[in-house]
Amino acid sequence: MTVQINDTIRKLDKKSFPAWYEIPLGGTLVSEGSTDYHTGSWRTKRPIWNAEECSHCMICWIYCPETAIKVEGGKVTGIDTTLCKGCGICANECPRENAMTMAEGGEY
Repeated sequence: MTVQINDTIRKLDKKSFPAWYEIPLGGTLVSEGSTDYHTGSWRTKRPIWNAEECSHCMICWIYCPETAIKVEGGKVTGIDTTLCKGCGICANECPRENAMTMAEGGEY
């Protein structure tokens, strides 16, 4: 196999690559998950959840990368402001137009 890097062609053979178990670990979470990291203080937008419009389809909960959507008994009950980083995925994926929207400003 040949690879071109900066106009230099080097011949690589399979023996020059490490096996998967020889690659050092990197970017590994050593805790239980994202609930240990409170990222809510650095958001620039905040989600607004409208309970009256929400159909509790759980799509926002599925897509939220920070587990910030609070759920009890199979229904959305709110947003954990200490975990929400304001990415807007919940509002983007919500099938109901006014159930989850994003507002300017990170504070609640």
